[in-house]
Amino acid sequence: MMYGLPHFEVALTPPDLRPWLAGDGDIPGFVTRKSADEGPHVLLLSLMHGNEIAGAIVLDAMLREGFLPRRGRVTMGFANLEAFATFDATQPTQSRFVEEDLNRVWDPAVLAVEGSSVERRRARAMMPAVLAADVVLDLHSMLWPSDPLVLAGVSPRGRALASRMGGPDLIVADAGHLAGRRLIDHPRFSGPGAATALLVEAGQHWHVDTVTMMHRCVAGLLAALDMGSPVPEAAPARFAEVTHNVVAQTATFSFVRPWRGGDVVAKARTTLALDGESEVRTPYDDCLLVMPSLRPAPGQTAVRLARFVT
Repeated sequence: MMYGLPHFEVALTPPDLRPWLAGDGDIPGFVTRKSADEGPHVLLLSLMHGNEIAGAIVLDAMLREGFLPRRGRVTMGFANLEAFATFDATQPTQSRFVEEDLNRVWDPAVLAVEGSSVERRRARAMMPAVLAADVVLDLHSMLWPSDPLVLAGVSPRGRALASRMGGPDLIVADAGHLAGRRLIDHPRFSGPGAATALLVEAGQHWHVDTVTMMHRCVAGLLAALDMGSPVPEAAPARFAEVTHNVVAQTATFSFVRPWRGGDVVAKARTTLALDGESEVRTPYDDCLLVMPSLRPAPGQTAVRLARFVT
């Protein structure tokens, strides 16, 4: 069995979210700040996974500092509060969810099923805020070493907004996971309408630099929408499209080296991993490795392969 996890250091302190747990409307853990001037409705989400605490730190700080948008409305949401309540810095990987991954249930058909998990009930409770938002920024972090990136889904609107946001300089278009739809894959954001959703993978879990990147992304998004203060101009973005999802088929899946997310493998047919008796090779030159999971269990995504595009 190759997929046991090593010890991970936790350099962040979970925020005290008690002032925001009740919310200020119909959704616990969701708080809205309004401007007197008309403008977009932005939903900033943290804790889609209960152990990804960096986003909660950012939103908690904004609320405590009395943030108000220059125009429109900003709703700050703490998503999987039940999972977050179980967070233990000595076992930080154990509180990702309670029963199932909250960011794999956003298919309307899945949410319509009666009798469901903690996470599906929470997704239904969150849905009014999701459907009301013009723009969603879903704040995430990563377990394994990786360069920060923005996942823009399949909509051209996502890629365009990500390039204006000025956060991570790597923007990746992808269709999501076989295991279920993410929030950014919901038809409201992936369909023909005007609403847009981005998912930021801001760095590794529990690192101070990840909090800094999330602050930068939030500030950049609000500046791009003329809802916050101007920010310094960012470096030009690089764009890539995922072409292959590599799913571990065996318990002996093993990368040939500890690849880092953002690595670019120069030559096609380079061996990346061994999966039982099969080799996983790059399908083309200059292959971008998106978020390798260095110890995947069978059935889990091990890595996504992407090609740079103009």
